[in-house]
Amino acid sequence: MLFKIAWRNIWRSKTRSITVILSIAIGVWALSFVLSFSNGITYTFIQNAIRDQYSHLQLHHPKFPEDKNSKYFIKNKKEILAAIKQMPATEALTGRVIANGMVSSSRGARGVQIMGVNPETEKQVTHFDKNIVEGSYFKEGKRNQILISKRIAEKLKVKLRSRIVLTFQNMEGEITAAAFRVAGLFSTGNMMTDEALVYVVDNDLKKNLLPKQSDSTGIVYSDNIAHEIAVFLKNSKDIKRVKEKLKNEFPGLLVQDYWELSPDIELYETQIKTSNSIIIAIFMLALIFGIINTMLMAVLERYKELGMLMAIGMNKAKIFFMIVLETLMLSAVAAPIGLGAGFLTVYLLQDTGIDLSSFAKGLERFGMETTIIPVLDFGLYIRIATAVFITALLASIYPARKAVKLKPVEALHKI
Repeated sequence: MLFKIAWRNIWRSKTRSITVILSIAIGVWALSFVLSFSNGITYTFIQNAIRDQYSHLQLHHPKFPEDKNSKYFIKNKKEILAAIKQMPATEALTGRVIANGMVSSSRGARGVQIMGVNPETEKQVTHFDKNIVEGSYFKEGKRNQILISKRIAEKLKVKLRSRIVLTFQNMEGEITAAAFRVAGLFSTGNMMTDEALVYVVDNDLKKNLLPKQSDSTGIVYSDNIAHEIAVFLKNSKDIKRVKEKLKNEFPGLLVQDYWELSPDIELYETQIKTSNSIIIAIFMLALIFGIINTMLMAVLERYKELGMLMAIGMNKAKIFFMIVLETLMLSAVAAPIGLGAGFLTVYLLQDTGIDLSSFAKGLERFGMETTIIPVLDFGLYIRIATAVFITALLASIYPARKAVKLKPVEALHKI
């Protein structure tokens, strides 16, 4: 009975009720859009970092991450790759040979990290071939090819087919140099990556890293080595499970997920979640004042009516509950409209995204693309709906208390 009365009371003043519903709906729509945009930025940043740099998991010699010294390598690379490839969760993987060194031309030089990659498996993991903007990806049968970023090419004043020299320390601690030809120029959209890395074929780099079959300490070197094994999984939900499995299978290796490889990703995720919570809190605060104002007006307009209900025997608890119900019903009508509008907006932007090309330079510094695709997941819907419910419940308390405090005799004499 009380539900029917509360529902009818809402539509006694249609203009006011529709205004409140639209206000809440627009607020929910705006909130869902802002949060989906924020989630889209986070998702783009993390996916770019995984795709271009870290993959889901990486394996190293335990001492290699400390100083990137090429003498700390993974033995039996082929056997390890074969074992990981057999895991059902694995989508792609690759082994890399890495050296810190310097790239130089006749016009300049700069420090870089030299990535020796297997052309076929590398593009399966990182799709790096799609980052080539000039020239071509590694061509089969050609020796000493190198891929550098457009930024490095501009700073060294080189172009396609230019000859450049890589200088680095081999596994015996000797300084060695090798000449390479620029086969292609790449751009990942991440300024830090573009300025720090150059890519060569792993076999070309190994020839200079492994000048002898054994060093002065008697360690025998083989081309069946890698400094880094990158693993890309079919589903990111399997990261923890696969990580533990790899740790058990290869106890002598350091297995890390992308959060460990790049702590700034976890920090960024935390900051975005915190900022989203602040945005929701601001929305709730604004909504509370709007609902209180509207419901207070509704109570004051019905002052005499409420007094009459109390005079004929309706207790204060029912009056209180009726006002709360009216507020919750208004929100229950408005929230789905706002969430539906938010879903439709996000759906329409899935193909085109939001163009932020005017901020391209700033976005590049953080490794983000200029087109952001909003992401609105089910969990976010629940958070928004819960926030609206809690807000409506809190906002209804003051008008409801105002209603139960009135005195029936005074209310009946009100004009």
